[in-house]
Amino acid sequence: MWQIFSRFLALGLISFGGPAAHIGYFRETFVKELNWLDEKQYGSIVALSQFMPGPGSSQVGFAIGYHKGGLAGALAAFLGFTLPSFLLLFLFAVTSAKWLQVDAVAGAIHGLKLLAVVVVADATLAMFKQYCQRKTAQCLMLATAFCLLVIPSLLTQMVVLAVAAVIGCLVLTRGDNISPETSPIKLNYSWLGLFIIGLVASFFLANKPDSVGQIFGQFYQVGSLVFGGGHVVLPLLEANVGELVTQDRFLTGYALAQAIPGPMFTLATFLGADIWQESPMLGAIVATVAIFVPGFLLMLVGLKSWHAISQRPVIAGGLAGVNSAVVGLLLAALYQPVFTTGVMSSLDMGLVLVGFGVLKVAKSNIVLLVIGFAMAGSAVSML
Repeated sequence: MWQIFSRFLALGLISFGGPAAHIGYFRETFVKELNWLDEKQYGSIVALSQFMPGPGSSQVGFAIGYHKGGLAGALAAFLGFTLPSFLLLFLFAVTSAKWLQVDAVAGAIHGLKLLAVVVVADATLAMFKQYCQRKTAQCLMLATAFCLLVIPSLLTQMVVLAVAAVIGCLVLTRGDNISPETSPIKLNYSWLGLFIIGLVASFFLANKPDSVGQIFGQFYQVGSLVFGGGHVVLPLLEANVGELVTQDRFLTGYALAQAIPGPMFTLATFLGADIWQESPMLGAIVATVAIFVPGFLLMLVGLKSWHAISQRPVIAGGLAGVNSAVVGLLLAALYQPVFTTGVMSSLDMGLVLVGFGVLKVAKSNIVLLVIGFAMAGSAVSML
């Protein structure tokens, strides 16, 4: 268990760049260097993480830990990979209000908000290329973005995701090179039952204002609905808990989450601490556990039957529909709140364009972009 924990802790300290980069780090460490699993096994885990809702790269790490050391190994992997970002974002949550009174620090955080525009724009473009190659998928993406911009709410998101899944089942299976799988699907219904119990309970708990239960319920709902992981958590979190924190604090947390290594889902740590100021550590722990648990439970449901599940044409079509709608969610979030809260002047827009060019053309490391935008924001604040 210590070996698993220490390896994931080391990765949690250096894993900048988001989910795609994390998956690369995992492959390099656990497939190439340590030989804990082979390429085929690793590919199967990555495929399952894309099929299930939840934090994609963290689900991959969880599954690697499970493969190596069972449930205890899975928990050790999660704790190791998540602990650095959890501690950093907790410290930011309880101290950043004081720092923001310093012009240079406020400027640096504004610079990181501009970086968030660049990163979300890049993620939207990359996911569009991956999931919206067909005209039906493109239409679903545009319709989702339109609905979310016109009627922004969690209910709207749930409805458009459900509609996209149905349309995907009916339309997006056609012409796909999927060989129908006839082998039986063996699911672990105990974990599925726990997931369903948690989801049902979350709706009751979320309606108990000013309580730790409300925090758990709302973050559990988000963790149960996020397909695509990473930056896709932004619109769902903003819709579900946006009323509990100011939009400025929400974007500050998101900007800081961009600047540190580890999973994007630990944005929940910052928000939980900020919401439950009576005991920030308790709020941070509850929010973090609640947002990660649903995806992990679902991984445990399907780990042994991933291939049979993914090869069902109807299921694959439904997943394709959901993925295209997720791109629409991200596109809507790119405008509101990321762009509207971050870009305040023509100079800001210029910095965004330069940053996007550096990211796409020069293929700059995300760490250099974090440093560059923080320094640029501080410099502008001094003018």
